[in-house]
Amino acid sequence: MAMISGNELVGESLKRIGVDTMFFIMGGPINDALTAAIKRGIRPIDVRHEQAAAMAAHAYARVKNKPGLCLGASGPGTINLTTGLAHALMDCSPVVAFGGSSPLALLGTGTFQEIDQVAIMKPVTKWADRVYEAKRIPEMIDLAFRRSIAGKPGPVYLDLPSDVLYDEVDEAAVQWPELTRTLVRSKPQGDPALIEDAVKLLERSSRPVVLSGSGVLWSDGVEPLRQWLEKTGMPVYTTPQGRGVLPEDHPHAFLNARSTAMKEADLYLVVGTRLNYVISHLQPPRMSGSAKVIRIDIDPGEIGASPRVDVGIVGDAGTVMRQLLAAGAGRVDGGRFADWRGRLAAIEAEKRPEAEKAMSTDKTPIHPLRLCKEVRDFIGRDTILVVDGQEILNYGRQSIPTFNPRHRLNSGTFGTMGVGMPMGVGAKAAFPDKEVVVLHGDGSFGLNAMELDTAARHKLPMIVVVSLNGGWTADPRHEKPGRDLGYTRFDLFAQSLGCHGEQVEKPEDIRPALERAKQAIRNGKPALVNVVTDFAARSVTIRFTKTAT
Repeated sequence: MAMISGNELVGESLKRIGVDTMFFIMGGPINDALTAAIKRGIRPIDVRHEQAAAMAAHAYARVKNKPGLCLGASGPGTINLTTGLAHALMDCSPVVAFGGSSPLALLGTGTFQEIDQVAIMKPVTKWADRVYEAKRIPEMIDLAFRRSIAGKPGPVYLDLPSDVLYDEVDEAAVQWPELTRTLVRSKPQGDPALIEDAVKLLERSSRPVVLSGSGVLWSDGVEPLRQWLEKTGMPVYTTPQGRGVLPEDHPHAFLNARSTAMKEADLYLVVGTRLNYVISHLQPPRMSGSAKVIRIDIDPGEIGASPRVDVGIVGDAGTVMRQLLAAGAGRVDGGRFADWRGRLAAIEAEKRPEAEKAMSTDKTPIHPLRLCKEVRDFIGRDTILVVDGQEILNYGRQSIPTFNPRHRLNSGTFGTMGVGMPMGVGAKAAFPDKEVVVLHGDGSFGLNAMELDTAARHKLPMIVVVSLNGGWTADPRHEKPGRDLGYTRFDLFAQSLGCHGEQVEKPEDIRPALERAKQAIRNGKPALVNVVTDFAARSVTIRFTKTAT
């Protein structure tokens, strides 16, 4: 009779599913499960804070289009995952979290680090459960991964009590699911009658706009959406999380005409995104109150709760776009919207020189827009860009384009500060051969700054650019409590970790510093460029709440 431990079942299950990377901090009772996974070829990346493990797994999931895995030790170690998991929940990203926990046999006795981790995880995940028998570990791990990608993606949590992990069971008693099929996704079609209704609305439209979100990326729907945009000539605007479905220098991408397009559209084709504050819930005055709405989403709850919808199609975004391509052939073509594109193109042409002029300022302290211009002109089209902060996040959103899907990561709809460094780690771990650049505010950098150490230890050379405006947000009148952080020499901090680091105070010195940083990462060293920016420069963007800082 061959016996196998719960720890070995964890490692073997992950191997069979095809997991190749995990983010964690060591500790009981998960250490032997980690060892079992490492023995089976799964890459271990130990971070400096568990929230960073969840954030790195999130970035890994986004750029790889597959679930990312993070693990925490019992009690505080697992609870530290929750910020990153809440961020993933709001971003609809498939992060799988495992937490070691106190033994089942001692529940309710006040044993070491005992707390109901499943109860804590339920509000910040789409599914949370516990393994009660070692022989069921493969079944429950399979279920966790499948839950993370089923329908609308999201984070899940599986609790692994210590006595379950260290229990030994007869291998013959273990029920093994077909784990090579765990990550296969269903891609349901939309109702053909509703597809026809949508095409009829499109035929009557003269000023349509496509609003695209990250659901298109998760569904592998980029190619059919691009074909639709090319054939119909419809302008497209994406949510921050869905950027790159069309290169943002494409003839149908009128970024500087966004406000006009939203207000004057007579139809919104909403593909794979929620109607949240990012697009003003499709409500006036920012959006047209009379435009027809076609909505495509894999989650029936999203369609059912839609504040306005004329045709609601439940289905996989990519699959439904292929259905629309077939049904709209010969009926919705590029010529019919030429006047609409011409209007938006004229606004784009008028505003672009003005925007470029604002970015080209030589003033000191350096304006954040000038920093964004230097980063924009420095990075390649295939660079994965992570942006995190307050002012620099908004300036970067407005000024640095994205050309490829899954190449832009940021603080998301939850507005989570501190994601930059962990997401850079996760993205570089996912694609070691791609250039990764993290554009950080100095406040947000401080939250997970030690992940620069993670990058150095695990040989993940990326470039980190810090906009150093001396505090959490712009404060031209010096009136915000707790705003000031001082002008920290993060470049010296980077050097202390074995990274390349330098500080820049003049705009003409930014590009040379970036070039030296690139040489450093070619030599295998992470690099940090600390750029002193204007504390009074406040980005102009939509105020989402009355309490915005």
